[in-house]
Amino acid sequence: MKHLTILVPDGENNLSSIVGAYKIFTRANDYWKKAGRTPVFKIELAGISKKIDFYDGLFSVKPHTYLSAIKKTNLIIIPSLNHNYEKSVKRNQAMIDWIEQQYRRGAEVASICTGAFMLASSGLLNGRNCSTHWAAADTFRTMFPEVNLQADRLITDENGIYTNGGAYSFLNLIIYLVEKYYNRQTAIFCSKVFQIDIERQNQSAFSIFTGQKAHGDDVVQKAQVYIEKNISERISVEDLSARLAVGRRNFDRRFIKATGNTPIEYVQRVKIESAKKTFENTRKHVNEVMYEVGYSDVKAFREVFRKITGMSPLEYRNKYNKEAVI
Repeated sequence: MKHLTILVPDGENNLSSIVGAYKIFTRANDYWKKAGRTPVFKIELAGISKKIDFYDGLFSVKPHTYLSAIKKTNLIIIPSLNHNYEKSVKRNQAMIDWIEQQYRRGAEVASICTGAFMLASSGLLNGRNCSTHWAAADTFRTMFPEVNLQADRLITDENGIYTNGGAYSFLNLIIYLVEKYYNRQTAIFCSKVFQIDIERQNQSAFSIFTGQKAHGDDVVQKAQVYIEKNISERISVEDLSARLAVGRRNFDRRFIKATGNTPIEYVQRVKIESAKKTFENTRKHVNEVMYEVGYSDVKAFREVFRKITGMSPLEYRNKYNKEAVI
C-alpha cells in the first residue's frame, strides 16, 4: 500500500481543499475495497502543529500525525493558502524543506491553487510549468520569476509534480490523480459521486483580467492606461511606442518584463475582458460587441476570444447571460 500525505500548514490556508482531497481519496479507497482489492493509499493528514485553527477559530483540524514522523511517502498534497503568501511561506519553512526532501526520495507532489507558493518556495518548480489561481498570477510571477507560470492551465503534470488552477478547480486535480493512481473507472465513479466535470481542461473562462500594474515602469503604465481607455480603437503597437517615444524593441521588452504579456497580448486581453462583461450584462449581438471592442473581422474576433476564454463568444454569452438565451 502506498502512502498519501495531505499537508495541514500552519497559519492561513483553506480548509475546503484539505477536506475535499481527503474525502475523494477515501471514497476511491472504499470503491476498491468493495471490489475486493487492496486500497491504494494509506491516507494521513500531517502538520507541524498538534492543532490548526481555521477562519478565526471557527473550525480546527487535528492532523493524524506530525510531519517529522513520516519518513517516506509516495504522494504529497499541498492545500491552497489564503492571501498572505509570504507569511505562510516563512511560517512553514520546515514543511517546505520536508516537501523537497521527500521529492528527492521519490515522492510525487501536487499543489492545490495557491499552494503553488509553498511548492515554488522549495525550488522544485524552477524551470518548470506551473498553474495557480488566476487572481494570484501577478504576485506569483513577481515572487518566482524562474517558474514558467501557465495561469490559464487547469492542471500541469511534469516530472512527478502536479499543480492546478484556482479555488474549487482542485476537485479536477484530485480526480486526475485518482485516475493516475487507481484507474479510469475509479475516476469516473468519483466524478459521478461528487459531481465533478472530469473533462474540464482550463480555467480561462473564469479569469478576470485586470492587468499587472504594480511594476513601477511609468512608460508601460501610460501604455496600459491608453489601451484601457481606447478599447474601441484598433491599436497599433508601433504607433503606441512612438507616441511614448520608445523604440519598438525596447518597448516590447519593457512591457513583457512589467506585465508578463506582450503589448499585443495585453491589447487582446483588455478587449476580450470588455467583451466578456458586455456579454454577461447585455443582450447585444456578437457582431455589435465585436465592433465595440475594435474588431471588424468576425473570424479574428472569434479566434482571439476562444484563445483567451476557451469558448466561442456565443458559447460564453449563453453560459453567463440567462436573458440572452431567452
